[in-house]
Amino acid sequence: MRISAPERAANYVILILFALVALAPIVTILGAALAPETPADAAAGGTLHWENFGRAWEQGRFGEYMRNSVVVALIVVSLSTVLSLMAGYAFGAFEFRGSQVLFYVFLVGIMVPSEAIVVPLFFDLQYLGLTNTVWAIALPQVAQSVAFGTYWMRAYFRGANRSIIEAARLDGAGHHRVLWQVLVPVARPALVTMVLLMFMWTWNEFLIPLVMSPNAQLRTAPLGLALFQGQYVQGTTLLAAGAVLVALPVVVLYLFLQRHFIQGMLEGAVRE
Repeated sequence: MRISAPERAANYVILILFALVALAPIVTILGAALAPETPADAAAGGTLHWENFGRAWEQGRFGEYMRNSVVVALIVVSLSTVLSLMAGYAFGAFEFRGSQVLFYVFLVGIMVPSEAIVVPLFFDLQYLGLTNTVWAIALPQVAQSVAFGTYWMRAYFRGANRSIIEAARLDGAGHHRVLWQVLVPVARPALVTMVLLMFMWTWNEFLIPLVMSPNAQLRTAPLGLALFQGQYVQGTTLLAAGAVLVALPVVVLYLFLQRHFIQGMLEGAVRE
């Protein structure tokens, strides 16, 4: 169907309006982060005060908090990716007795919110002596991420080209080789999308790190930002700079992987 010039112009106008609405909060927070913190800074001249990020980094101890977040994210994303690939392959490529019931059990991890299980989970991990450790923060998020990852990769593997799998098996490939050497390379868009979503959810998680580290030895970046907010309720400039620092890793990772992310989302929409 051919689109007329007025319709094309109307589409561009609508897209520009939506883009402005989406970009307005980002521009606002960046403007606040680069504004002068004190009257002395304003009198010193200059329209952009990049030194605010350095002050926020030092005063808010974001180096320590972001290092903790990186460690937790690496554990969660790596374990969840491997387990999700194996579970998704089992549910997507095979039909075995009880597979549907077991798959629905996995889906419970998506449907049940963290707030409903975090208190009994804390006492279980405390009994095991894991509270105030990185594993108490990472393992509950691994369980949540595996639930989503299994659902995501199952949908992909169910729509995978069966001829490729059969050809690999005729060549003598076992299940391990079929998964890691045949299916995983062609599943890169779906895999990158899953990894990016897991990283984003893990990086932004607030409740589990707060509860699982009651002595505040392992504060992650969102917790550090909340503490920074309590210290600088009047100083919106440094608070905005801290918010930009915390959000920056997710934004940078998305910018590098956006092509694969969009492709994976589109493939998932088509398959579903």
